Amino acid sequence: MAPASSPLPISSESDEKYANVKWEELGFALTPTDYMYVAKCKEGESFSQGKIVPYGDISISPCSPILNYGQGLFEGLKAYRTEDDRIRIFRPDQNALRMLTGAERLCMTPPSLDQFVEAVKQTVLANKKWVPPPGKGTLYIRPLLIGSGASLGVAPAPETTFLVYASPVGGYHKVSSGLNLKVDHKHHRAHSGGTGGVKSCTNYSPVVKLLLEAKSSGFSDILFLDAATGRNIEELSACNIFIVKGNIVSTPPTSGTILPGVTRKSISELARDIGYQVQERDVSVDELLEAEEVFGTGTAVVVTAVETVTFHDKKVKYRTGEAALSTKLRSMLTNIQMGIVEDKKGWMVEIDRCQG
Repeated sequence: MAPASSPLPISSESDEKYANVKWEELGFALTPTDYMYVAKCKEGESFSQGKIVPYGDISISPCSPILNYGQGLFEGLKAYRTEDDRIRIFRPDQNALRMLTGAERLCMTPPSLDQFVEAVKQTVLANKKWVPPPGKGTLYIRPLLIGSGASLGVAPAPETTFLVYASPVGGYHKVSSGLNLKVDHKHHRAHSGGTGGVKSCTNYSPVVKLLLEAKSSGFSDILFLDAATGRNIEELSACNIFIVKGNIVSTPPTSGTILPGVTRKSISELARDIGYQVQERDVSVDELLEAEEVFGTGTAVVVTAVETVTFHDKKVKYRTGEAALSTKLRSMLTNIQMGIVEDKKGWMVEIDRCQG
């Protein structure tokens, strides 16, 4: 396989260190950056050498499988700027492995693990002035794997495109004390044997209508139940969920309907490090309503406390704030990501400053 390398538009020392962005006003919305990474692959072949190109619209056949049949995957990860001006990426190998799993499920050719990580590094380096100052946000990185070649019938795409773009972002949810969730007992995010366990593009648009309805009623997000029994919790519209009772932290298992989140995996490890028993198992709605604390995890939300859950006409309030485990775990995680404490886990990948 050809290496994922190409000449980069490197800034000189006289160029501005930061882009012209009002960092304090960042939310979770697109702020277009300068460059993106693109590589293509014919069916049955390996990916070509990728290129860093100016960020912009792409040309695609109206007959492409991504547009007609939803044959596509995406990932999400972040780059961070430390106080001593290092730029680091959080566990990109885990996103690469998840894309490999998703590509197998959707009959797509994925980039290799090394090409994925190198493409992410190149995209961040090319857009390094868009990485926010420490404490002002992060650079959100969005790798895409899409069926781009023309195919009228339902079949693997004759051409696949691997693309990586980035945008500086702030917080995903605008909440002060925690999320207010509504348990949806009528609709389901995923079914056994489906694609809930991979990051398929098709998993997300069906929840938009439900999410808008919930937000119009004052909720922050939706918590979905399993389709098989309707009794067990699964995940929110775009993040995993944990409950806490005593010294036990529980989260639903990644058994095919739940996305194996990178933040979920990391938080489970950190919770074990400080003495909590972490269980990956079926968690019923009844257990959720009896929990002492609930929180969500994900690349976008990081670790976010849940303040209330409403199920039918019952509303339960949970522990939040400084006394909450979620607050401690969020601090432990972000301290590693921001270089405030030593990364003893080997989770962070540093962008070589000598290249920029």
